[in-house]
Amino acid sequence: MRFEKPQKVLFRHCDPAGIIFYPRYFEMVNDLVEAFFDEALGWPFEELLPTQGVPTAEIRLRFTAPSRHGDHLRLQMEVTRLGRASMGLAFRAFSEADQLRFEGESVLVHIDPEGKPQPWPEAIRVKIEAELDR
Repeated sequence: MRFEKPQKVLFRHCDPAGIIFYPRYFEMVNDLVEAFFDEALGWPFEELLPTQGVPTAEIRLRFTAPSRHGDHLRLQMEVTRLGRASMGLAFRAFSEADQLRFEGESVLVHIDPEGKPQPWPEAIRVKIEAELDR
């Protein structure tokens, strides 16, 4: 199953040439992950983060075409793997004309307050597994 959100390219995302400054794509990906936890898993970061975390352990994006101020993107994410305390994710972004703008992957790790990996809570594991099955 793909979790998807629209994203308009704003002035704040762009460099002086009017194209996205590449670190802003990483911010968009993080916003997409946060929305996924809230909307698909029912576990918003404001509830999760006071006592645990889900830091990104690895991330890779490949930029395939520039995005410009005012473009409307479709950001997609899907769960590709579920481990004991980790989760693999895949990302893609498309223009309104379905041109691929970036693709990539990341690994999140569920941690306790001391930063040590801990198993996903059972209720969340069930929801993540349901995402894998779609």
